[in-house]
Amino acid sequence: MDLRIFTEPQQGATYDTLLTVAKATEDLGFDAFFRSDHFLHMGDVDGLPGPTDAWITLAGLARETKRIRLGTLMTAATFRLPGVLAVQVAQVDRMSGGRVELGLGAGWFEEEHKAYGIPFPKEKFGRLEEQLAIVTGMWATEAGKTFDFRGTYYELTGSPALPKPAQAKVPVLVGGLGATRTPRLAAQYADEFSVPFASVEDSERQFGRVRAAAEAAGRGADDLTYSNALVVCVGRDDQEVARRAAAIGREVDELKANGLAGSPAEVVDRIGHYAAIGAGRIYLQILDLSDLDHLELISSQVQSQLS
Repeated sequence: MDLRIFTEPQQGATYDTLLTVAKATEDLGFDAFFRSDHFLHMGDVDGLPGPTDAWITLAGLARETKRIRLGTLMTAATFRLPGVLAVQVAQVDRMSGGRVELGLGAGWFEEEHKAYGIPFPKEKFGRLEEQLAIVTGMWATEAGKTFDFRGTYYELTGSPALPKPAQAKVPVLVGGLGATRTPRLAAQYADEFSVPFASVEDSERQFGRVRAAAEAAGRGADDLTYSNALVVCVGRDDQEVARRAAAIGREVDELKANGLAGSPAEVVDRIGHYAAIGAGRIYLQILDLSDLDHLELISSQVQSQLS
């Protein structure tokens, strides 16, 4: 089971804070550092000092880390034009020496679009599908040849499809709980399918849909990696769990019901239930980025039991 650190910087984080967490992620033996792609905070926080751009952040981290994978859960298709996104991700992949992964989603948070003047189209899923086709198509185009695309929402003519990523194939993540279109897109374009903040039962159901869609598309169901994103709150005793829950404005019982919370033994057991339904990777949503002791505890007493 791979454990990855997943941050939500729109809730309030500077680049320096994210760099500190990314370096701890690397030093403590976690597999990857991922971040959300949002421009407006959510819930009862002030979000200060304000948002950081996902791909600018990852470009900086690419030069200041050496081992960990770097990526997004999920880049919003509404935020970027697909040709430009292909360039951005390829460049950051080269800057990292081939450690980047692209999670790409449709975009959903209308208020952040209003706040930053980003169009929020009614038809988002069709745009996502075309973006996946364009980004992966540009990367796959042989150097010296051009890429063309004509869709409902985007048109590219004579694109040199440059630069190329360092990796022969940048892993692409698709995720969500949609019953029909989402599994189809995953089967067509994804190397990994991720279920966000869902129960074991709902995750198993969605994994099954994606596996069936992959086989229908002529792929092996096991060609994809299956993963979950879950909030994490671990403590050495009940008091430490309660303190960490209070620090992120959550209740312990709710966190245990909907995430990974409790003692290291409880969390290892809970992860085991996700592993049993086919999850090979967990994105640990870390909401208190100042609590590096939390990461150390997870590394030494949770990750060590899953290696």
